[in-house]
Amino acid sequence: MKITINEIVYEVADGLSAYDAAKAAGIALSRDILAAEINGKTSDLTSPVKDGDVVKLLTFEDEGGAHTFRHTASHVLAAAVKRLYPETKLTIGPAIENGFYYDFDSETAFTADVLEKLEAEMKKIVKENAKMERFTLPRAEAVEFMKNEPYKVELINDLPEGEEISFYRMGDFTDLCAGPHLFSTGAIKAFKLTACNSAYWHGDSKNKALQRIYGTAFPKKEDLDAYLQKLEEAKLRDHRKIGKDLQLFMTDDLVGRGMPMFLPKGYTLWRILENYIRDKEIASGYQHVLTPCVGTVELYKTSGHWEHYQNNMFPAMNVDEETYVLRPMNCPHHMRIYANSRHSYRNLPVRIGEIAHDFRYEASGTLKGIERGRHFCQNDAHLFVTPEQIKDEFAKVVDLIFTTYKDFGITDYRMVLSLRDPADKVKYHDDDEMWNTAENALRDVLNSLGLKYTEEIGEAAFYGPKLDVNVKPAVGAEYTLSTCQLDFCLPAKFNLTYIDKEGKERTPVVLHRAILGSLDRFMAYLIEETMGAFPLWLSPVQVEVLPISDDHVEYANKVKDALAAAGINRVEVDDRNEKIGYKIREAQLEKVPYMLIIGAKEVEEGTVSVRSRRDGELGSMKLDEFVAKAVKEVETKER
Repeated sequence: MKITINEIVYEVADGLSAYDAAKAAGIALSRDILAAEINGKTSDLTSPVKDGDVVKLLTFEDEGGAHTFRHTASHVLAAAVKRLYPETKLTIGPAIENGFYYDFDSETAFTADVLEKLEAEMKKIVKENAKMERFTLPRAEAVEFMKNEPYKVELINDLPEGEEISFYRMGDFTDLCAGPHLFSTGAIKAFKLTACNSAYWHGDSKNKALQRIYGTAFPKKEDLDAYLQKLEEAKLRDHRKIGKDLQLFMTDDLVGRGMPMFLPKGYTLWRILENYIRDKEIASGYQHVLTPCVGTVELYKTSGHWEHYQNNMFPAMNVDEETYVLRPMNCPHHMRIYANSRHSYRNLPVRIGEIAHDFRYEASGTLKGIERGRHFCQNDAHLFVTPEQIKDEFAKVVDLIFTTYKDFGITDYRMVLSLRDPADKVKYHDDDEMWNTAENALRDVLNSLGLKYTEEIGEAAFYGPKLDVNVKPAVGAEYTLSTCQLDFCLPAKFNLTYIDKEGKERTPVVLHRAILGSLDRFMAYLIEETMGAFPLWLSPVQVEVLPISDDHVEYANKVKDALAAAGINRVEVDDRNEKIGYKIREAQLEKVPYMLIIGAKEVEEGTVSVRSRRDGELGSMKLDEFVAKAVKEVETKER
């Protein structure tokens, strides 16, 4: 038979596995080969191949290879748990990005000490180098085989009729699994169990709470060590920890999960961001509005959100024979504002902006501080344009994104053209002609602007394609910060019109755009990038004035007033009866950009002794000299 392996056609005997076919073809096979991709599907190396198959041999550098490696590691974990705690019931154990997890139903609490014991047992299993042997059973026999594992029986019964039911045997341990897996356990040289959290069966809080053990695995110890080092750095940069340490925001279970509350310093930073982007928008011709945080269900039925987005919305509320929902986004409100007036081509584009409070019912497992919550504030805007204005207005949005990123020092990002999946008729508004028009129009605009971008299927909004700007943070996976969406759909749904040059009614096109995305997520990004050491123009406390004794407090307040008069108004005077060393250490922990130490000499000479968070001791300066330095640093947005 003829098969293609790594893009080369070979003729080999019938009935071979992917591994044996590659060997028969004379391909040098090393221990780095972990799995095979057969006709686009990741499979065991022991999987059979047939005439005409296209095979790619996968290493750990390939997503499928890493997935297979870590999936096998999850089975090693499950085997260790069953050896040490045989009463434990198994559920599922998939590979995930950068690792794996397995959910267990056990009376034993999987504490840090227990995880150490499990790691030791996993090492024994790896050393045994047991083969991963796949076999299948008919449904009735599969249920009988798993009769002591109720969650596995449930999974078997949930499989469609005719579905193959497969198992993997690994020494004395067998698990229900679709695969794929490695040849044997011996390849898993370096692994670490990283955490244990609570998780509900099927992710439903109505079901029993399980224990989810997370881990990661690599072929080489140095790769594991490097990854664990990144995890440690991630902990230090985690905006939730820094936000708590710096008293920026808090959460409270009584208020509700995913409902962060900003404390004075955090709200100061939030307000700086709000004023910054609103001022830039006003200078660009935006008109700002304020709309309610609720809307009727009919509003969202008209827009299509009720059909396509209902699962992400809070439950409806019945009030005075009307049904309301907390809004997940602001587009419908802005559509109605546009519809409130008659429009001519002469007054288009109309740019409507809002810092809008929105609510989405995110799954509890996805909540992450202020980066992802159930309440957030979008830097939202909708631009109502004629078809001829799309390119120019889109270019202005892109320019606004770039100038904003320059001010914040954001350089590591990529641009993505997010398109619909034509096969998904549930997620997306079903109108092929509209989608083809919108996608081609947006692609043409991006090309004409000379922007470099990649295309990703299935990432569009339900009503139209979009440009996503994805940032790569200091730690963790990339995520979308800014977006601009092209929409031919909602203007038609809301019957929006304008009068063209010939006096005819036309339907405008809408650009949905968010520059900072949500202020909450943008703040989380800034916290993690700077580790809370904000530049002077952003810092909630810009300068801490530290008088050495009560005799110096009066002059310290004059220093504060001089800074405030020059626009540096986030200044605090620490006039507590504490030693100066203690005051300095506290200001350092609070990551204040500048500390001004005031003693008898400074009072007499009209100077300040300057300590910079970034540059250390700067020595004595005339007060007006420091004020000028600080003003310039703010004006230039120096980082």
